[in-house]
Amino acid sequence: MPKISACIISLNEGTRIEGCLESLVGVVDEVILVDSGSTDDTVAIAERHGVRIIHQEWLGMGAQKALAYSLARHDWILNLDCDERLTQELAESITEALGQQPQHSAFEMPRKSFYIYRWLDHCWYPEWRTRLFDRRSCEVRGVDPHEHVEVLQGTTGQLSGDLQHYSFASLSDHLQTVDRYTTISAQRLIDEGRRVSILTPLTRGAWTFFKLLVIKRAFLDGLAGICVALLSGIHSFLKYAKVLTAAWKAS
Repeated sequence: MPKISACIISLNEGTRIEGCLESLVGVVDEVILVDSGSTDDTVAIAERHGVRIIHQEWLGMGAQKALAYSLARHDWILNLDCDERLTQELAESITEALGQQPQHSAFEMPRKSFYIYRWLDHCWYPEWRTRLFDRRSCEVRGVDPHEHVEVLQGTTGQLSGDLQHYSFASLSDHLQTVDRYTTISAQRLIDEGRRVSILTPLTRGAWTFFKLLVIKRAFLDGLAGICVALLSGIHSFLKYAKVLTAAWKAS
């Protein structure tokens, strides 16, 4: 079985990182943590688990993860965030998939999110994410805050078992992330010279809300699902509204 390097990035994740690290026991051969200046006990917890720690000021989501991949001792990479956990079924599926000669260059897994007070069974599930890959055949692409793994040679297989994601602890937490991520995304669109009309924020926001609430059946996830649909719509609205208002201010 090929050896696996788990790569994680962190900043003040002391309340969540231990569960992530515990879920990797018996699955990976090393864990690399690239920390961007935690002031809580994140690093201390990682040290107790024998993690290899690299201190690096924030370079951006994609660049920070790419650094971790480049420092890995092994070519098979398992990319996790501190708020994610392998279920036992997923851990076994990883071991089975790489047990002999791997048939694929990368594997995607279904991510299931815990949102404030419950697991989401519809609006954000399953989110298929490519998190296990051979770096010799793949490349990290995309732009902040959303990077992705692209397979350059070979194919992508699917694993069974959920990747558990403990997303937002509160609505305030979600709103703060919306503000932060929409600012990053809006700046990228501005740098690209993207033109936005006054209708763009409204149409994009309304479509995102409708897609999650009706097509993805977020209403079946109760109040949590409705909040996800609404705040996701607001996310789309704000991203383009920030582009538009920046253009008006500059004119």
